[in-house]
Amino acid sequence: MSQQGIQLARRRRWCISTDPAFAAKAADIIGIYLHPPENAVVLAVDEKPHIQVLERAQGYLRLPNGRALRGFSHDYKRHGTTTLFAAFQVLTGQVPLHHHRQRRRRREFLDFMNDLVAGYDPQQQIHVIVDNLSTHKPKHDRWRARHPQVHFHFTPTRASWLNQIECWFSILGRQALQGASFRSAQELRQAIDRFIESYNLRAVPFEWKKEKVHSVHPKRYYADLRH
Repeated sequence: MSQQGIQLARRRRWCISTDPAFAAKAADIIGIYLHPPENAVVLAVDEKPHIQVLERAQGYLRLPNGRALRGFSHDYKRHGTTTLFAAFQVLTGQVPLHHHRQRRRRREFLDFMNDLVAGYDPQQQIHVIVDNLSTHKPKHDRWRARHPQVHFHFTPTRASWLNQIECWFSILGRQALQGASFRSAQELRQAIDRFIESYNLRAVPFEWKKEKVHSVHPKRYYADLRH
């Protein structure tokens, strides 16, 4: 196909924020990363939903050179899914709390937040970075009224990458879940528990360097580009 000039690898996709308040919301979150409030806790919170429990076929394969290769085939059995709620402490790089749940309704989110807040002094200010999921920001939020020490900072629409917990979820996926085999949801949850326990022992905060984030929209035509 390369002889005909066809390059499938050059297919492009974008996820552009259409939030009219993008600049203000991004500046608010970046400001917290670069200059966290004094004596306050800064937490990045989110859910990793529908983590698939896959039991993969594994074994040994004899190669033509006589060596044996151990690995997984593409065949697998599904054993359901599980949802992970987690909080990433921006100033330490640790994950102080996580919950395993089957669903991610407002009820599960508030259960997680209640346990999270209970781990800190009631007088301590807590800044929580979350995305715009409806369970995070209902129209009438009685929970926030009962917890005035908790301040929510919402990422711009379609810009959840500004939430540092997403960076940690990526690490979890690569180091603990990708290519792994689990025979039950309980086995997968235990693997996540072990990973978090080990991760916290060596955790360091992410070094956030980006001071300015611009919402750039792609041009519809090549002729529209300006150099």
